Amino acid sequence: MTGAEPPVVLAVDSGGSGLRAVLARGTEVLGEPVVSGEPVRTGARGIDAGQLLERLLPMARSLLDTAGLDRPAAVALGATGFATLGEELRAELPSALARELGVRRVALAADAVTAYTGALGARPGVVIAAGTGLIAIGTDLTAWRRADGWGHLLGDCGGGAWIGRAGLEAALRAHDGRTGGSAPLLARAETVFGPMEGLPGRLYPRPDRPAVLASFAPEVAACAGDDPVAADLLRAAARHMADAAAAVCPAPDPAPASGSASGAGGEPRVALTGGLFKLGDPLVGPLEAELAQRLPYARRVPAEGDPLTGAVRIAAALAADRLGLPYDERMLYVMAEK
Repeated sequence: MTGAEPPVVLAVDSGGSGLRAVLARGTEVLGEPVVSGEPVRTGARGIDAGQLLERLLPMARSLLDTAGLDRPAAVALGATGFATLGEELRAELPSALARELGVRRVALAADAVTAYTGALGARPGVVIAAGTGLIAIGTDLTAWRRADGWGHLLGDCGGGAWIGRAGLEAALRAHDGRTGGSAPLLARAETVFGPMEGLPGRLYPRPDRPAVLASFAPEVAACAGDDPVAADLLRAAARHMADAAAAVCPAPDPAPASGSASGAGGEPRVALTGGLFKLGDPLVGPLEAELAQRLPYARRVPAEGDPLTGAVRIAAALAADRLGLPYDERMLYVMAEK
């Protein structure tokens, strides 16, 4: 006997590069995502719910019209900054989506949660999400734990901006004749940014400083094969990542139940996600070694999908009344009416 088809849901990823939205039947994505290339602004109450709706509603209606549908069964939205800047979204988005799209099941999540769910699904473990910034998020399926993700001024240790800034510092040390400098990184920095004397004036006034710093991370990786300073910087980044992962990874279940989601032997999983890992072996190699040392009980697995995949999975599970992830107002906020 074949069951009914799963309902269609709307999944949204809101990040620094804009919005992506897609429909899915269950977890099967229907067509290509619709993209809006401008990020949603942040106001006095955090992420601007009004502007997000202005961008999202035309995208959602276009997707629904193309699919010949009136409304989605559920919506899941993952947003950068939701954990600390999501007050306005929590206050306004569920009722607005009910009014405008007729949807009664809404999940609002930190992008770290959608990154986790895209990578591992509803399983215990830890995900290191690394791009311009860096955060580690873990769960034993009873609560979320996060480490770092505090931004380029206070943290994000080991992320793209951190690596780029450290590489530029090594370049400036070489420029000054101080110890710890790197002539190869100095040459790369001058090629990318021009004379070092003018770097502060070109960098400090920019509102996109973290992205500019992160743009130098690939130059650090390119030098790492021949330059011990660059290689040491990437090893330091790997240690920071492993520190964050170790802080939030759940302990192994000593006696998992048959069929437990934690898998064989009760091992939590650990996965990597985010564009920074495109740097490849100069970064991933040291990180694998650090994780093996710091988390010998965790099973390293490839990420199954990205944050939009995570939003799809959350929306589909919400529509089917089987979310299986811990509720947390700042990490995973759910409004569901029967």
